[in-house]
Amino acid sequence: MSLLSTSTSTSTRKSTSTPAARARRDTDLPSRMTVTTLLVLSAFYFLFPLWWLLVSATKPFGDQFTGTGLWFDGFGLLDNIARLSSQDGGIFWRWMLNSVLYCGVGALFGTAFSALAGFALAKYRFPGRGFLFGVVLAAVLIPKVLFTLPLYLMFSGVGLIDNPLAVLLPSVVSPFGVYLSRVFAAQTVPDEVLEAGRLDGAGEFRIFRTIGVRMMLPALVTIFLFQFVEIWNNYLLPAMVLGDDRLQPVTVGLVGWNASHVAVPPPLVVIGSLVSVVPLLIAFLALQRSWRAGMTAGAVK
Repeated sequence: MSLLSTSTSTSTRKSTSTPAARARRDTDLPSRMTVTTLLVLSAFYFLFPLWWLLVSATKPFGDQFTGTGLWFDGFGLLDNIARLSSQDGGIFWRWMLNSVLYCGVGALFGTAFSALAGFALAKYRFPGRGFLFGVVLAAVLIPKVLFTLPLYLMFSGVGLIDNPLAVLLPSVVSPFGVYLSRVFAAQTVPDEVLEAGRLDGAGEFRIFRTIGVRMMLPALVTIFLFQFVEIWNNYLLPAMVLGDDRLQPVTVGLVGWNASHVAVPPPLVVIGSLVSVVPLLIAFLALQRSWRAGMTAGAVK
């Protein structure tokens, strides 16, 4: 037995020290260095604006655009937030509340509808299922900004201008969410488990609610986060359908402040931009574990 193990280890060492193995290691090193360099440059590209925003917003009021903006120069964040809260009667926090409501409600209902549609496409056979899934894939490729003008004309015709429903109704539709739900349900929800639930007398909706949702939870968290961020960053549609300042989200409000340099000091736009990022960071940090699991859906078959 010892001779066999010794010969095996010897052959293993020989195989790992062959010229081909050394050549692979030599070629892997430049590849790893190239990938690492690209990742570092990408991280710098995406994090640099956030770093500048953090440094500028913490400077004393009026010094936001002085210096290089790459390092802290005094601390005036608390005073800056106080000025932000007092501007225009504290309407900034009303905008923040509007954004949280629009994003929370829209992402919640959008995730629920995506889960229902994706589960049905994955687990039920019916005529036209392939065609419907093809329509969903095609809808993923169409930018939502193209629907802004038709939606405005439609909402204007039914009297939904200056109504929160004009923002909420389009936000509950997520073709990408349907696609991700369908892929995740097909891979993580066994048909045998569904059949066992039917044999126990459970209805289809109860099976989806008690079995499907629990198994699809990582994907649903990912869909919720994507919907939340997409609705939060949406500017064009709310700007067109919401003319009342008290109904606007924070993105539209900050752009309006930035356009009125005389009425609103420009530093307030920088401070408000930093505060508006905080809910997104909290959402990602709180749900990052499930979000990572959902992002790998469909990666392994």
